[in-house]
Amino acid sequence: MIYLLLSIAASVSVSVLLKIARRQNFAISHAIAVNYLIATALCWFVLKPDLSATDALISQWPIFAALGLLLPTVFIIMGKAVAEVGIVKSDAAQRLSLFLPILAAFTLFGESLSPIKLSGIILAFIALCALIYGGKGNTKRQQGIAQTALLLLGVWAGYGVIDILFKHIAKSGAAFSSILLVSFILAGVVMFAYLLAKGSRWSMRDVLAGLLLGVLNFANILFYIRAHQAMSDNPSLVFAGMNLGVISLGTLIGAAAFGEKIRAINALGITLAMAAIIVLFYGQRIF
Repeated sequence: MIYLLLSIAASVSVSVLLKIARRQNFAISHAIAVNYLIATALCWFVLKPDLSATDALISQWPIFAALGLLLPTVFIIMGKAVAEVGIVKSDAAQRLSLFLPILAAFTLFGESLSPIKLSGIILAFIALCALIYGGKGNTKRQQGIAQTALLLLGVWAGYGVIDILFKHIAKSGAAFSSILLVSFILAGVVMFAYLLAKGSRWSMRDVLAGLLLGVLNFANILFYIRAHQAMSDNPSLVFAGMNLGVISLGTLIGAAAFGEKIRAINALGITLAMAAIIVLFYGQRIF
C-alpha cells in the first residue's frame, strides 16, 4: 500500500508541476524530453540494471519497444487533444482509460473476479464519472467529429495500454530495471527526434523544469511498478487505486492551491472514490 501512496503523491506532483509550467509559458515538450534523460540516469544509478542478461532483455523487446514509443507519442497526442477539444474531454478520456487495465487484470493477468471486487470496480467507475464531470467544459470550436474522435481514442487507448505495459514490466522480476532503462532511452530518442524535426528552440528554464520533472516522473513510475510487484495477485486494486487516488488528490489540491471550483458532484465523486478504495482493498475483511 505504501508504494501505491508514494506513486500517487509523485504523480500528483507531476501534474502540479506541469500545471504551473503551462501557466508560466514553459515549453512543456522540452521539459518532457529532458525528463527522459533524467529518468534514464536515475534508473541507471538507483536501480543498477544488469544489462549482461541480454537474452532476458531481448525476449522482452516488444514491451520496451511499445513503451518507448507510447510514452512520448501519447504525450504528443494528449497535447493535440487539449488544443483541439479542450482539457475537460481530454482528461476524461485519460481517466476513463482505466477500463482497459481493469479488463486486462481479469483477462491477461488471471486475477479472479469476486462479487466484492466487482462491486468495488463498479463503484470506482461511478466515482470516476462524478470526479471528471466538469459541466459544459471547453466551448472551443472543434475541427471535425472524426478528428475529435481519433484524438480522444488515442488518449484513451494510449494511457490504458501504458498502464498494462507497466504491469508486464512488474512481472519481469529482476529484469524490470533493464527494461525500464531501455524504455526511457527509446522514449528520449523519440521525443528529441520530434523536437528536432520541429526545429524547436531551447531555454535554460525549460531544461531546469525537465530536471525536476524527471525526478518526480521516475519516482512515480518506480513506485507504481513496485506497487504492482507488492500486490502481484491483485492488479485491479493497483489500477483502480492509482487512478482514483490521483484524481481525488488532484481535485483537492486544485481547489486549495489553484482556486479550482469543486462542484457538488465532484465532492460526491471523492466520497465515492474513498468508498471504492475501501471496498477494493478491505472488502474481504469487512464483508
